[in-house]
Amino acid sequence: MLYVRFGAAVAALAAGAAGIVVVVVLLRSVPGPTGPSAAPSAPAAGSPATPTIEGGQITTANNPGFPGPPPGAVVLAQEAGSRALALAVKPGIVRVSVLGVTGGGESGLRVALQFGSGYLLTPEPCGAGCYQTKVSGTPDSPVTVRIGGEAYRFRLPRLPAANATAIVDRATDTWNALRTLVWHERLASSRTNVLYTVYRAVAPHSLAYTIAGHSATVIVGGRGWARPSRTAPWQASGQNPPVRQPQPFWYEVTDAHLLGTARVGSRRVWRVSFFDPATPAWFEASIDRATGRTLELDMIAASHFMHDVYGPFDAPLRLTPPT
Repeated sequence: MLYVRFGAAVAALAAGAAGIVVVVVLLRSVPGPTGPSAAPSAPAAGSPATPTIEGGQITTANNPGFPGPPPGAVVLAQEAGSRALALAVKPGIVRVSVLGVTGGGESGLRVALQFGSGYLLTPEPCGAGCYQTKVSGTPDSPVTVRIGGEAYRFRLPRLPAANATAIVDRATDTWNALRTLVWHERLASSRTNVLYTVYRAVAPHSLAYTIAGHSATVIVGGRGWARPSRTAPWQASGQNPPVRQPQPFWYEVTDAHLLGTARVGSRRVWRVSFFDPATPAWFEASIDRATGRTLELDMIAASHFMHDVYGPFDAPLRLTPPT
């Protein structure tokens, strides 16, 4: 999976491994699907993986026990130390999902919930990494999730939130139609293991990226070049299959809801959130209301906490083999 390999890159940095290790890992795991067959097949969204879980559970392709959200829920997520933490709210149910560094749900945690300034309550376990409580009406915002001694706050949108599937579909089409794209990324696996990377993509099969303080890679068609530092020589290799860029990070979209409107710079944007069961990961995006372009994106998965800022779009850009 994409995010697992990126997590391995961050882990390599944490362990003090040589920069070339990071380059090799990233070279085999570039952002986005590499082609039409890259996306794993997943069961139909909304089908319950565990029928005994009240509210149902969206299934994932390779892990039926993954603590996914219920279908129809508003989903939010954030990094919680080295864990991935997600919240799902639908009528009558509030569910917390907790992923460990290896991607499995973490059970046996001391989890508590607080709605607004209300009293603490203890959700019931609903599977590995799954904690759930019944609610009457709409929970007050913010919802605070306490894990042990740490507190994590989620600010809810006005409920019921509007379906945002059409907005995300438009963003997907807009992204796939781009000729060139530049973006800046913060990628972490914990509070201290962080990579900062600048990407440049040229359709259909070229990509270059530089990891600040570490390494760089250039991919042009079926060839790639990598170096572990700014002063090291470039090392050539094959790239098979060719990358497909620019392309969005998500494969499938479920539980897409409108969180509200905002501004990114001078641009008016839709704020949307959704769950991708094929990756699997939780996303939150700022999508330009006029152009359909994704201006900012947050992705939360196991050992993969990503924040991207996108632009310029379709600027004159050409990638060539390094000399």
